[in-house]
Amino acid sequence: MIPETDKDGFLANLDDWNSAVADELAASEGISLTEAHWEILNALRSFYQEFDVSPAMRPLSKYLKLHLGADKASSIYLLRLFPGSPAKIAAKIAGLPRPENCL
Repeated sequence: MIPETDKDGFLANLDDWNSAVADELAASEGISLTEAHWEILNALRSFYQEFDVSPAMRPLSKYLKLHLGADKASSIYLLRLFPGSPAKIAAKIAGLPRPENCL
């Protein structure tokens, strides 16, 4: 069961997040999490711990390029994993606040 969320489906309390919640949030987006998804989600959570903000697409790509390599930082790769708005959808599944400047 997904804990309380805001009107856009982001967790109301970030401490409610765990891997089971991530699976449910992903399923609500039509995504079945794979190892590739988890690699991005873990990097996203690390970004949040370091900077205390959910990244929009450009800072996310720069961070992923630095930590995971250019191939995993490309928009095409991220769109395949998180269709639509990768930074926003990945942040939601990672249990983080909605990134600013994401539609």
